[in-house]
Amino acid sequence: MVAAQSKGFRADINGLRAWAVVAVVLYHFGVPGLQGGFVGVDVFFVISGYLMTGIILSALQAGHFSLGQFYWARARRIVPALLVLCAVLLLAGWFVLLSEEYQTLGRHVRDSLLFTSNLRYLKESGYFDSGAHEKWLLHTWSLSVEWQFYLLLPLVLLALWRLFSDRRALFLGLLAMFAGSLLWCVILTARQPEAAFFVLTARAWELLAGSLVFLLAGVLGLSDLLRRRLSWLGLGLIVMAVLGYSPETSWPGWRALLPVCGAGLVLLAQRSNSRWTTSGVAQWMGDRSYSLYLWHWPVVVALAYLELLASPAWIAAGIGLSLLLGHASYQLVEVTSRRALAQADWRRGLVALLGGVLVVTLAAQWVRKAELPGRLPEAVREIEAFGQAGNPRREECLEAGAECVYGGPRLRAIVLGDSHADAVVTAVAASLPTPADGLLFKGESGCLIMQGARPLDDDADCLALNRWVAEQLPQTLPGQPVILINRLASYAFGGLPGEEDNPVDRPRVYFQARYARPTEAFRAEFRAAYLATACRISRSHPLYLLRPIPEMPLNVPVTLARARLRGESREVKLPIEAYRQRQAFLWGVQDEAVERCGARILDPLPYLCDQQECLGSMQGLPLYIDDDHLNEQGGRRLMPLFEPLFRKTD
Repeated sequence: MVAAQSKGFRADINGLRAWAVVAVVLYHFGVPGLQGGFVGVDVFFVISGYLMTGIILSALQAGHFSLGQFYWARARRIVPALLVLCAVLLLAGWFVLLSEEYQTLGRHVRDSLLFTSNLRYLKESGYFDSGAHEKWLLHTWSLSVEWQFYLLLPLVLLALWRLFSDRRALFLGLLAMFAGSLLWCVILTARQPEAAFFVLTARAWELLAGSLVFLLAGVLGLSDLLRRRLSWLGLGLIVMAVLGYSPETSWPGWRALLPVCGAGLVLLAQRSNSRWTTSGVAQWMGDRSYSLYLWHWPVVVALAYLELLASPAWIAAGIGLSLLLGHASYQLVEVTSRRALAQADWRRGLVALLGGVLVVTLAAQWVRKAELPGRLPEAVREIEAFGQAGNPRREECLEAGAECVYGGPRLRAIVLGDSHADAVVTAVAASLPTPADGLLFKGESGCLIMQGARPLDDDADCLALNRWVAEQLPQTLPGQPVILINRLASYAFGGLPGEEDNPVDRPRVYFQARYARPTEAFRAEFRAAYLATACRISRSHPLYLLRPIPEMPLNVPVTLARARLRGESREVKLPIEAYRQRQAFLWGVQDEAVERCGARILDPLPYLCDQQECLGSMQGLPLYIDDDHLNEQGGRRLMPLFEPLFRKTD
């Protein structure tokens, strides 16, 4: 994302930075037609590899390379602007973020300043999800990758130089590492795309591509005509990637070769008179590319936070604000700190820089750990408390190997399912007639109870739970009712906009073949497996199927709390017609299970919906812990639904 020049100022490189940051910024703001703008980061990687290799090899050839000076130069270039951004976000977050959001920001600030944020976001993946708009420093993952590369590259080049002192040997050594990283990237993209996106080992080849281009540029004699053609071809490849790729593209993998090769060709061409890279606008943007990159993403997140990211007028205002903040950061932080740290004794400069990092990192760690109960108004804290009031035994019981008993020792029912079952099992237990009555709960988060269904990630715990249902359930409390609860629409049709790791319109399970979309063939397999499961359970137990719980369009407690923090009053609702459209196929399958298997239906809609809308909140307080899981308050509304079930079995 940032780099210094290896041999004087290169206007073409500065201009290439400009177009890369423009692509990223416009993509993040959702400007139509630029759905592949994320490849601008890949262009930055190539530029960084090119320039860093030039700096190191030039110093090695001159005999005065200093590892410490190299790291110090990188730190004083990268850290000051990042440090200011993190400090500003921590300060602003005190006033505008909810408790969990603020603690998350503290964790992200710490990891960003330690240049490990790529590993943090790998754990929280993923970059292309709408939930990414909750993460104010998500974009720093690329800075972490670059910094990790900066730590290793000089050591590699220094070792190769001392062994061979030959540019050809250097080229072959870097080429071998390039090929190995590219191969690993392709393999990992197919198996673990989130890891391939975030880890250095799968991204190093993009930076090493820049290193190889630098070595080639020193030996190739190119005519002006060939330089012009290479430059145009390179820019064309980048444009093709920006216009042709999208967040649905399997990334990075071999497809990243397109923008990487494009950037490499532009660098190889070394055209200092191209109007596309050396114009005044391109140079202005290139100078400020680092600060523009740093500040634009928090502006995007702020618009999403205020629910304004769908407004063209606000998007235009956000782009303008990003340019203003980027310019201010460049002038007031980048230029000022660069001059001050370059002129000061390096020891004093290092102490000052490390001192600043230490102060902000400790503040971030304090924010991450502290509860800070008095920071928010009482009304906001009340909403947060309702939103956090889920099943208190979730960690203990929502696990495939657990066999949790709710209530007394006389077991009257079995509740099976996923996290939606966990969210209402306490309401089922509260519906039991006497304190001596209890129920058995078996569940696993994200696990569809269905014969032959396999999670896309082949989760072993889910597969084990389905084996238990097939093999052990018939002998477990035979004759007692089984209540089957799953978020069926999520497995069949994917999640809702805003859900991480649950893309819209993409099934979460497979049977015989994997389907990218819920086609008719997939639906047929889903229906057959559901009916087979229902009929099998019904042979040994009375089976009750809970209709799907309404899924809200927004995270209910977060939306209410943010509105209250702004002094607004708000309720979250879902039109009943939207519910019926999403659930129609699943209702039909459940109805068929009633006809074919003797199952019985439990319908939560009379308790959660009226004739027009399903309620996500009442009187300003949430009934959900997020957008689709009921909290304890919401679950208790279903008690009248379950009470008759036990009266029938008395």
